Amino acid sequence: MSWTVGELARLAGVTVRTLHHYDRIGLVQPSDRTASGYRSYGVRDLDRLQQVLVYRELGFPLEEVATLLDDPDADPVAHLRRQLRLLRERVERTRAMVAAVEKEMEARQMGISLTPEERFEVFGSHDPARYDAEAEERWGDTEAWSQSRRRTAAMSKEDWLRVTAEGADLERRFAAALGSGVPADSATAMDLAEEHRQQISRNFYDCPPEVHAGLGRMYVDDERFTAHYERIAPGLARYVSSAVQANAGRRSG
Repeated sequence: MSWTVGELARLAGVTVRTLHHYDRIGLVQPSDRTASGYRSYGVRDLDRLQQVLVYRELGFPLEEVATLLDDPDADPVAHLRRQLRLLRERVERTRAMVAAVEKEMEARQMGISLTPEERFEVFGSHDPARYDAEAEERWGDTEAWSQSRRRTAAMSKEDWLRVTAEGADLERRFAAALGSGVPADSATAMDLAEEHRQQISRNFYDCPPEVHAGLGRMYVDDERFTAHYERIAPGLARYVSSAVQANAGRRSG
């Protein structure tokens, strides 16, 4: 098989000018010429070009690429192994960079003005920014969303530590009530639900009883919320949901 310079350029995804340059510096030279004097590349030329392009993609200067490929003791399979290792390392670095950028974008969209280290210290692996795009799609045109964005943007690390500690303490007391057999529609459970509503209103957005009741239904309708509460205590998601809705009925009535 053979290719003209134009055909090889299209096949390899480079320009004809690049191939001309590689020919001039002796990096990738055509193994033959046509009767009219045009370049004609063979399979071995294509293989060499592919190796050159991989090393170039990995950031090697052309002079070093030429030295590597022209080493008489070089093993073609060893070249491939080295390129594969370097490419895998690049993929891992790229994945880490993508994850960091995505996390930062989510945090900025949510208005969390913390460094990545601070967010991990506050939220661990449960950074709320991961759900920001979905939340904006559902509630982005509401005043509650705008209010939450303004408040969270002004929060410091200490503010977030306080908020998360308050939430964790309330969840522990909900779990204790459930474990003690306190009914979800009792005054004790509804008082905990009211404290939950007040926490939301104080820290994020005004949360009237009817909005709070909707949140309570989400705790059993959305498996992610359910999983959060079930990790604390089996049956807690439904218990909190029922207490929230009972409290909303009490407040509205």
